[in-house]
Amino acid sequence: MIGIEFIFRIIGMLVFGILGGYWGIHLGNLAGEPPELYALVLGLVGALVGLVLTPFFTTRPVRYLVSLLNRVSAQTLTAGLTGFIVGLLIAALLAFPISMLPDPFGQIFPFVGVILFGYFGVVIFLMREKEIFNLFSTRLAVRSSEAGDQNGSGVPLVGGAGRNILLDTSVIIDGRIADIARTGFMAGTLLIPRFVLNELQYIADSPDSLRRQRGRRGMEVLAQLQKDTAVPVRISDIDVEGVREVDDKLVVLARQLRCPILTNDYNLNRVAELQGVAVLNVNELANAVKSVFLPGESFYINIIQEGRESGQGIAYLDDGTMVVVEDGRDRINMQTNVTVTKVLQTAAGRMIFARIEDTKE
Repeated sequence: MIGIEFIFRIIGMLVFGILGGYWGIHLGNLAGEPPELYALVLGLVGALVGLVLTPFFTTRPVRYLVSLLNRVSAQTLTAGLTGFIVGLLIAALLAFPISMLPDPFGQIFPFVGVILFGYFGVVIFLMREKEIFNLFSTRLAVRSSEAGDQNGSGVPLVGGAGRNILLDTSVIIDGRIADIARTGFMAGTLLIPRFVLNELQYIADSPDSLRRQRGRRGMEVLAQLQKDTAVPVRISDIDVEGVREVDDKLVVLARQLRCPILTNDYNLNRVAELQGVAVLNVNELANAVKSVFLPGESFYINIIQEGRESGQGIAYLDDGTMVVVEDGRDRINMQTNVTVTKVLQTAAGRMIFARIEDTKE
């Protein structure tokens, strides 16, 4: 945009300089004096005015308009444009009978009708945009469902096969997203904005060894996603102007695209939910698919360490769930049959309390 602005400044300087020169010649002739001095002075003034003021009525309004459109969702733009077209159509239909009115009403009212109906069309469609799009979405869902039944699959073709899912940096570095995508449970396209990729590259180039390892791991996970999974992965150059933080850009972009954010960042999760953005949290998914044991059930585990309380032993299930075994300290590094006594759900996850099962020969 800077290069374009410079070009427009040069063009404005030349145009205003030429106009100033012609005006100077005209003033010099009117004054009855040699016009060369007037032409030179007013030409220089015109060139200066053109150099300074040209961006304010060329590139600056365009830049502001682009920034404004980037903050408006595609659904809102579509609703406004549709309402404007509908308003113009109504105004065109009424223009002929209105033009039959006596002058000056027959000449003025058609033009006034275009302005009023165009304005009211935009306002009404923006006020009802959600209801209008929900109506079309419902009809498309019904047609897709009928198509699914006609194809003999018995499964409606609804559920997000064409939706986008925004990925943030933390979930890429975490790495579990590659395993989840490989299972085939995710439907849609994994969309990675360029600014997320830039942040990942910045972390991979960090002088801190731990951050550098995390960044490189994220790059490897991203390459694995693109190569090994059946879920399509797309890197987009779309950006959000006027916002610096990556998390804020993701939330704004998710609102514009009407798509969820896939993350395991607690803070991003809360901010997105407060702004009405859907969030797919990998940690919540992991907690949801952990093994479920009820009090009284028995299973074998390997106790690996002592617990905090006296005599306790600690074991872990395959999904990472901690099992606290009463009087299990003497069974460390031994396969032990235990019975569940209590299951506790905490913010950090699920904990199982158990006691050693009495084995009688």
